[in-house]
Amino acid sequence: MAQDVRLLDGPLDAAAELARFATAHPQSGGIANFIGQVRAESGVGAVLELELSHYPPLTLPGMEALAGEACTRWPLDGLLLLHRIGSLGPCQPIVLVSAAARHRRDAFLAADFAMDHLKSEAWFWKRERTIDGWRWIEPRTADHVDRERW
Repeated sequence: MAQDVRLLDGPLDAAAELARFATAHPQSGGIANFIGQVRAESGVGAVLELELSHYPPLTLPGMEALAGEACTRWPLDGLLLLHRIGSLGPCQPIVLVSAAARHRRDAFLAADFAMDHLKSEAWFWKRERTIDGWRWIEPRTADHVDRERW
């Protein structure tokens, strides 16, 4: 089972990454993908910038452990977890999760599991800048509830 887990401090070309991942798993009957992007508008107005910082000793090892757990729960052919760090503008991709499996249900579940854990157990700090200035973004109660499903 191939795992590709990376932190990116530059652009995330989701189309290229997905094409590469699909090509690497021709035996897979199902590939489930999720791309999270910077919202153009939040609850307080237009988003001008999103800043993602992290704690290096925990972030990548935590993501790798999450990928390992997903791979023990479902029979996957491959798992791709990519997450941006740094400064991003509206509509830029933040995160890409792709799971390849013989059957679609395993791919769907593994991708959903990985995103639920990334959202609620994140080793990232997020803040967004609007016309009114900077504000921190915390996981929502719903994010924790989603994680508890697993």
